[in-house]
Amino acid sequence: MKQSRLGSFYEALINVLIGFGIGLASQILVFPMVGIEVSLSTNLEVAAWFTVISIARSYVIRRWFNDRLHRAAHRMAGGEG
Repeated sequence: MKQSRLGSFYEALINVLIGFGIGLASQILVFPMVGIEVSLSTNLEVAAWFTVISIARSYVIRRWFNDRLHRAAHRMAGGEG
C-alpha cells in the first residue's frame, strides 16, 4: 500500500519532533556531565539548529537514494542510465 503525501508529512513531522525531544533531553543530561552549563533557552536554540541540520541531511540522503533508485530502474527497463 502506497503512503499518501499527508501520511508522509505526518511521519516526517513526528520523526522531527521526537528527534528534537531526544536531542534536547540528551543535551540537558550530557552537557553538565562534560562541564557545559547553559540555560534552557540556549539548549533549545542548539537543539533547533541540530534539528535543522538533521532535516537537511535527511533530505539530501533521501534525494540521493531516490536518484540512484530511479537510475537503476531505468537501466533495468532497458534505458541507458
